[in-house]
Amino acid sequence: MSGTFLSPSNLCLSGLLPFIHDIFVKQPRSPAFVSFGPPPFPSIPNRMSLWLTPTAKETNRNLNRERSAGVLWSNKHNRTGAECGASGCRAAIMMPPKLQLLAVVAFAVAMLFLENQIQKLEESRSKLERAIARHEVREIEQRHTMDGPRQDVALDEEEDMVIIYNRVPKTASTSFTNIAYDLCAKNKYHVLHINTTKNNPVMSLQDQVRFVKNITSWKEMKPGFYHGHVSYLDFAKFGVKKKPIYINVIRDPIERLVSYYYFLRFGDDYRPGLRRRKQGDKKTFDECVAEGGSDCAPEKLWLQIPFFCGHSSECWNVGSRWAMDQAKYNLINEYFLVGVTEELEDFIMLLEAALPRFFRGATELYRTVGKKSHLRKTTEKKLPTKQTIAKLQQSDIWKMENEFYEFALEQFQFIRAHAVREKDGDLYILAQNFFYEKIYPKSN
Repeated sequence: MSGTFLSPSNLCLSGLLPFIHDIFVKQPRSPAFVSFGPPPFPSIPNRMSLWLTPTAKETNRNLNRERSAGVLWSNKHNRTGAECGASGCRAAIMMPPKLQLLAVVAFAVAMLFLENQIQKLEESRSKLERAIARHEVREIEQRHTMDGPRQDVALDEEEDMVIIYNRVPKTASTSFTNIAYDLCAKNKYHVLHINTTKNNPVMSLQDQVRFVKNITSWKEMKPGFYHGHVSYLDFAKFGVKKKPIYINVIRDPIERLVSYYYFLRFGDDYRPGLRRRKQGDKKTFDECVAEGGSDCAPEKLWLQIPFFCGHSSECWNVGSRWAMDQAKYNLINEYFLVGVTEELEDFIMLLEAALPRFFRGATELYRTVGKKSHLRKTTEKKLPTKQTIAKLQQSDIWKMENEFYEFALEQFQFIRAHAVREKDGDLYILAQNFFYEKIYPKSN
C-alpha cells in the first residue's frame, strides 16, 4: 500500500489542518477512523507511526481484500483493539478534549496567518501597480519633453478634449473600457484608470482639487480618456472654464445587484484566479434574500443614484429624494451621453458618431471582437426567482433606483431615435440634417 509517512510532530505542518478540523470539530463525538501501518519498531508497540493512505477508496479496497483473505495482524502489536491486516489497521480513536481544543486553536491560527499573508500580497500588488503607473507617466512626460515644450502651445479643440467615464460597478464597464484601450493607439489619445483606495467613490476635498488640476492642466495626457469608480464631480465649482465631457452606463438595479453579489463570491472570466472578498460563501442570492442577509438588502441597490448625484453628503443618504432629483439633473445637464447595459452596442454607435476623435472604429470593433472577448461574465451567477424579485420590488429604495433607471433609459432612447434610422433590422447613423442659408451681409 502506497502512502505518506508523517510523524505527529509534523502533522500540522503538512497542510492537514482541514483534515483535523473535519474530524475533531465537525464530528467531535464520533470516532476518527484512520489507517495505521505495521509499527516500524515491533518490539516497542507504543512507538506506532501514523500512516495516511492517499485515498479512502484505496484503504477500503485493501481492507476488504485482507478480510476476504483472512489475514489478521497479531494483536500483540495492536493495543487499540482494531482489526488489522498485513498492510494496515483500521482503528477507532477517541481524542481527548484538550487535544481537540488544541487542534481547533491550531486551525484558527493557521487561517489567520493565511489571511494575513493574502492581505500583504494584495497590498504589495497595489504598491507595485502604483509604482508602474508612476513610471509610465514619467516616461510619457519625458517623451513629450524630448519632442519639444508643449506647455506654451495652445491645443486645438479636439486635442484639448478630456472624457471622464465615472463607471458604475457591474454595468459592463470593463467591456466598454476595453474598447477604449483597443482604440487609443490607433486614434492617438491616452487612457488613464482612476484607481482610488479601496474603490472609494468619494474623494477627499484635497484629492478633488488635485484631480481637477490634473485633468485640466496635464497637457501631456490630452486628449485623454479617464475611467474609474468615482462619483460625479462638478468641475465648475473649482473655477474651471473648460469642463470635461462626462459619459456613463447604467443597468437594471436588481440585475446589477445580483451580478455584484455573485461577483464578490466567484469572480468572473476576466481575472478568474483573483481571490474575491466573499470567496467560499456558496449561498445563492435567493437564499440571501429569504434570510434577510446584508449583502442582498435593498440598501445595496442604492448605488447608481449617488454615482450621478456626486460628492454631497445627501447623495449617499440612502433613499434621499433630493439625491435622486440631483442625479436626474446631472444626467440631463452634465452628462454628454448615458447608455444602458442592455443596449451597449447602440451606446457605442452613438459615441462613434458624435465623438469620432476617440471612438472612430468602435462599433465595428465591438461587433466583430468585443461581444466575444470583452463581455465580462460573472461566474456561477444564478438568476433570482420571481418571488425574490417581487420581495425586493416592495422596497422604496428599489422604486427610486428603478425610477432613475427608467428615466435614463427614456433619455437614451429619445437621443437614439433622433440619431439613427433602421433598415432591414440594422441601425444606421443619420447624415447631417441641417445646413446654413441666407447668410448676410453678402461677401464682395
